[in-house]
Amino acid sequence: MDDFKRRLVHLLHCPNISWSAVYNLLKKDPHLHNVYQLSSFDSLKRPLNATESLKTPSTELILEQMRQYETNAIKVITIFDKEYPPALKEIYQPPWALFAKGNIELLKLEPKLAVVGSRQATQYGKNAIRLLFPDLIERGIVIVSGLAKGIDAIAHECTLRNGGQTIAVIAGGFYHIYPKENLSLAMELMKTHLVISEYPPDTKPSKWHFPMRNRIISGLSKGTLIIEAKRKSGSLITANYAVNEGREVFSLPGSIFNPFSNGTNELIQQGAKLVTTAEDILVEIRN
Repeated sequence: MDDFKRRLVHLLHCPNISWSAVYNLLKKDPHLHNVYQLSSFDSLKRPLNATESLKTPSTELILEQMRQYETNAIKVITIFDKEYPPALKEIYQPPWALFAKGNIELLKLEPKLAVVGSRQATQYGKNAIRLLFPDLIERGIVIVSGLAKGIDAIAHECTLRNGGQTIAVIAGGFYHIYPKENLSLAMELMKTHLVISEYPPDTKPSKWHFPMRNRIISGLSKGTLIIEAKRKSGSLITANYAVNEGREVFSLPGSIFNPFSNGTNELIQQGAKLVTTAEDILVEIRN
């Protein structure tokens, strides 16, 4: 890790550091030469004196955490690195860095399809995934999802069963996988697939991390498939990100009597492509 990358990654460990704060610092100091003197790594507001600048306990703790990345097989890909996915650079406020565990070569594979849906998956949603995925995976589609309970976890698991490739984008860091019931799945993905986060590994997931990570799920992908969703759900946030990023949006139709199909049916009314077969997706995102 070169000096500039180390300073940038160090900056991302600051509690409550915002995307805009990093942007403004980079604008004033593109190489971050003066970042330690500019502000405290605890608040980014209180100026440091000369003896304080590099000797705060938080700084030593952060440096120690960064030294452990290699031991824990954690890779850091910043927006300035060649490995950073070009499609992700196109979104609003792209992550300054991706913390990654697993096969980072998956970031280069195309096309990618985001698959998201309700945490309370019904049998209909599960059956739809089992119907659609074999053909998608046979055509080399990389499945991107959020490792959440329900449709997300089923999407990852179905991809594994069919010999495909999958990327999980998590809220919080690697040391605090949520939900805990998906920890074994996360560990499996970290071995031969890929788990990524924009947050340092020791970050505990906060409520606002979840909608923010949705922009990465859709941003990595040529299209987003919504399997099941109520009218107000995180899945629809992901669909909105995809629309704003100029990506394809696909939606599984469902019964008017099923509340978990209200959101997907509404998306179709708004212009999302109705999906009944894998070919409905492949024709739009195939290379």
